[in-house]
This record gives sequence, C-alpha cells and structure tokens, in this order.
Amino acid sequence: ILVTPLDVIKTRLQAQTNPFSKGKCFVYSNGLMDHICVCENGDSKAWYKKPGHFKGTLDAFVKIIQIEGIKSLWSGLPPTLIMALPTTVIYFTCYDQLSEALKSRLGKDDEHIPVLAGSLSRFGSVTVVSPLELIRTRMQYRSLSYNQLYTCITSKVATDGWFSLWRGWSSTVLRDVPFSAIYWYNYERFKKKMCKEVGAHEPTFLIAFTSGAASGSIAAVITLPFDVVKTHRQTQLWESETLKS
Repeated sequence: ILVTPLDVIKTRLQAQTNPFSKGKCFVYSNGLMDHICVCENGDSKAWYKKPGHFKGTLDAFVKIIQIEGIKSLWSGLPPTLIMALPTTVIYFTCYDQLSEALKSRLGKDDEHIPVLAGSLSRFGSVTVVSPLELIRTRMQYRSLSYNQLYTCITSKVATDGWFSLWRGWSSTVLRDVPFSAIYWYNYERFKKKMCKEVGAHEPTFLIAFTSGAASGSIAAVITLPFDVVKTHRQTQLWESETLKS
C-alpha cells in the first residue's frame, strides 16, 4: 500500500518509449488540420511530443495526479495485494526450508546457501504469480476499468491461448532470480559483519534494517535493466501501434 504509487510511476517511466522512433512515420491529426504524415530522418528532433510523456519521477507524479487523479497512483493495488499472499508464502517458506536442507549438506557457514536458496525459491514464486504480475503491470501502465481489463484478457486468451498470461515470465525470472541471489548473499554477509562489529549475537532492528536496505539497493541497481525489459514485454501484450517504415 505504501510503495504502490512509486511502483506505478516506475512502470510508467519504464513503459514509455521514445515518443518518436527514428526512421518511422505515422499519421498525425489534432482535429484542427488535415492528417499529415510525420517522419524523422537522421538525428533531427521531431516537433511532435507524445501526450503524457514524463521527464522524470517528480514530473510523472505531478502529471498523473493532474490528468488522471490521485487514485491512479494506486492502480493495480488489488492484484498487488492478492499477489502478496502466495508470493510471500512460497518465497519465504521455500527459502527457509531450502536453507535448512542446504546447511545440512554444505555446512552451516557455506556462503553459497543464501544464493541457491534465494534463487530457487524466487523462481517458484515468480512462476506461480506471473499472470497476476502481468495484470498488475497492465493496470499500472494505463488506467483501465475492470470490465475493460476483463475484455482485454479474455480476447487475448481466446486469440493466443492461456500461455499468453505468462508473457514476460522469462524477463521476470531474469530480474527476480539474480535479484534474490544478490540480495540474500549480501544481506546475510552484511548482517554477520555488522553483528561482529558491534559484538551482538543476534541482529538488532537497526542491523537488519541497514543490511536489508544496502543489499536491496545493490540488487535493484544491478537488475534494473531486466525490470525495464519485463515492463515492456508485459505492457506490449495489449498494445497495438501502427507504424509505417
């Protein structure tokens, strides 16, 4: 609930493409003049600006509120909340169980345990909730009523089959599995080092908070390109733009 507005803005910024692709043409009309065909060649800048194009995080925040209303910042919240239960149950349960199983085989202090347990548990949770992730991304990308969303999904399933709901799964796996591997490895490492520094047997709230923030930031920066690819693949599921070369 707290971070959904930031997630919506992130999705909008990632999904928007260059408003005018080099070497492409399209028909433009503003309702006041005849249709004209606009083309861009070379490195010149096009005069056309796509409505709703965002320059950055703050710009997106202001424009979304002005154009769509503040409620749009919580687009996709229902599937996000529905996703939270199976994702959390599968992810953390598998992580704990795999960690214990690997400790008995590889030894308690083996540094590969967080990487293996985090990667495998994330792979399972991503696969299960991938259709909900797709629906959430679509709702965050463009404001749709539930009837419109239902129509989009049913028509796409009828055309391309149920596997179309797992579109973007591969890019999600490429984002989430490395993220989890990097996150858990650094989290356990930072936590042990900080406990050793302060002489604590168990991590305090501050140690856990700092370790989580640092490891999460590192993992997010490294896997961000895969997050952009995932957003593009999932939002393109219902996109239909006519471009003429």
